[in-house]
Amino acid sequence: MQEIKSIDIMTWAKIHALFGIVFGLIYGIMVAFMGTAIGLSRGMPVIGALGILSIVIFPIIWAIFGFICGAIMALLYNFFAGKIGGVQVDLAPK
Repeated sequence: MQEIKSIDIMTWAKIHALFGIVFGLIYGIMVAFMGTAIGLSRGMPVIGALGILSIVIFPIIWAIFGFICGAIMALLYNFFAGKIGGVQVDLAPK
């Protein structure tokens, strides 16, 4: 068994930011479809335009929050791993 003693905060935060971009894009696409459908059915093209804008805005917002949350999680992991020990993993040789 190997133990993860600490996690590099910036690396973990960047990974979480990338996850935020991916999930923000997925969520933005869903909101764009819903906004466009609602905007067209109600005769309000502005709602449709805001729906399309969510494809750009949501990944940015989710990336920022993902970065912040990832940094906090890595910081907390490093703190708790120092107190009670890190995660035990079983690694296989190549």
